[in-house]
Amino acid sequence: MAHYSRRTEEAYLGWIRRFIVFHGKRHPALLGEAEVTSFLSTLATEKKVASSTQNQALSALLFLYGEMLKKDLAWLEGLVRARGPRRLPVVLSRDEVLAILSQLQGRPRLVATLLYGGGLRLSEGLRLRIKDLDFSASQITVRGGKGNKDRVTLLPAAVQEAMRRQLEVVHRQYQTDLARGAGWVELPLALGRKYPNAGREWPWQWVFPAARHYMEPRTGQIRRHHLHESVLQRAVRLAVLKARITRPASCHTFRHSFATHLLQGVAFLPCHPSGTEAAAAALPS
Repeated sequence: MAHYSRRTEEAYLGWIRRFIVFHGKRHPALLGEAEVTSFLSTLATEKKVASSTQNQALSALLFLYGEMLKKDLAWLEGLVRARGPRRLPVVLSRDEVLAILSQLQGRPRLVATLLYGGGLRLSEGLRLRIKDLDFSASQITVRGGKGNKDRVTLLPAAVQEAMRRQLEVVHRQYQTDLARGAGWVELPLALGRKYPNAGREWPWQWVFPAARHYMEPRTGQIRRHHLHESVLQRAVRLAVLKARITRPASCHTFRHSFATHLLQGVAFLPCHPSGTEAAAAALPS
């Protein structure tokens, strides 16, 4: 499955398996629009899935038929679409953001501060690589964000010293990994084939690497993944409780709060004066 992330590959394969099982393990080539419509409608009417979940299942089946079976699906007539809830995002006050951050320590605090100070999604913050940081311009380049789009956002001055210390720790770990025959990281898309040694170079290393290694079965490389999202999610959930915030705040709440505070002119993390345009570009869509 070229040009798809590992997470997307796993999600698509999971939906394809469910589709096949739903229709009595018949081969997909023997199925068509009616069976796809039935499966997707059942997700909405019986499973009560969210609209985003149904859309992902639809994308997986379109990939199955269009890319793998080379069979175009006609219009799915009669498809019952799941309805997406319309909810206003939770926006924290400046004091609430400070209260939560004060309950965090170490890497979780640094990542959470980046989420707020740069308006990053959790996945974007954890997937940062060394080359994405520009300290001289106080900017972060977010690569392959939502919609597979790149953008530039703020690297707050308030976290730059802590980020430099983080990179020093990561570089020592990287040198140790190299000496042990490891030091590899996953590369986006087909870059690993085009530049076979890039995955072991310093600029491509994760800013927040995981503690453990893993072996990539297709290449035999000993790699590190980036820090897992659940580490931050658990830390923030606990910090919200300790800060006695009663609203349902999460990692993504920092991004919404960043956008609102930026528009209100009350964001408190110092940033480089030239960051105004980057800040505007980083506003959630």
